[in-house]
Amino acid sequence: MSFTTLIDARALLELSASADPNLVLLDCRFDLAKPQAGHHAYLAGHIPGAHFADLNTDLSSPIRPETGRHPLPDPQAFAANMAGWGIKPGTQVVAYDEVNASFAARAWWLLRWVGHREVAVLDGGYKAWLAAGGPQAAGEEGRAPRSLHATPSPPTVDADAVLDAAQVAALSRDSARLLIDARAAERYAGSVEPIDAVAGHVPGAVNHPFAGNLGADGRFLPPEQLRQRWQAALAGRAPADVVAMCGSGVTACHNLLGLEIAGLHGAKLYAGSWSEWIRDPSRPVATG
Repeated sequence: MSFTTLIDARALLELSASADPNLVLLDCRFDLAKPQAGHHAYLAGHIPGAHFADLNTDLSSPIRPETGRHPLPDPQAFAANMAGWGIKPGTQVVAYDEVNASFAARAWWLLRWVGHREVAVLDGGYKAWLAAGGPQAAGEEGRAPRSLHATPSPPTVDADAVLDAAQVAALSRDSARLLIDARAAERYAGSVEPIDAVAGHVPGAVNHPFAGNLGADGRFLPPEQLRQRWQAALAGRAPADVVAMCGSGVTACHNLLGLEIAGLHGAKLYAGSWSEWIRDPSRPVATG
């Protein structure tokens, strides 16, 4: 059985206990305010066998003057990381972060973007693993030697899954399309902006904070509840006409995962998101 959206801690415990060599775990814990905090937490304790996947260096490419804060990684470089983590065709990958999947969902989306479908997010994250009695390991898990993954085969990238700023700008002229912003309501409205230089949102975007995909326990809502919530947001539009964005293309992936769990397939990502949009001062900004 392969897991392609979520896996709960009990199921992961069983899978780990089987010592299946085709299981790869990615620890995606991260703190935007303290970029080293996730790795420090990983070194102190992680699911045995898990590799650390750093949002800034593994799950993104370097920032350029025209990009947002977390540009998509170069596909070839990401393929090299995948090989180093031991990911190959047929490998079951499980990504996790501390609790709410805000960073694990980025790894989930990236793997699907390059054609690897056997990837799931640990529902409830590392906290759920510990609560289920899962063991911990400390220190760094070794990656494959560089010589073994320096030149992996070029991945097959799903180019249609990503929109650029020009395509997003055109959405406001197409009522059949819907741009959904995953940021908290106060950041969307522009009343609070703790990260980016300009506050507000892309004109025409609607707000659907990613936290709405979760219950009070930090786990995803059941599929039927997610489907009801998302169908209300889509207002009759097809999922393939939905574009997800956020501050930098990270928590937008949480909404894409929520849609997938709900059985609503085909939504796309504005990878540059708000932090890229505001790089060009000629692009309009809305508030409120």
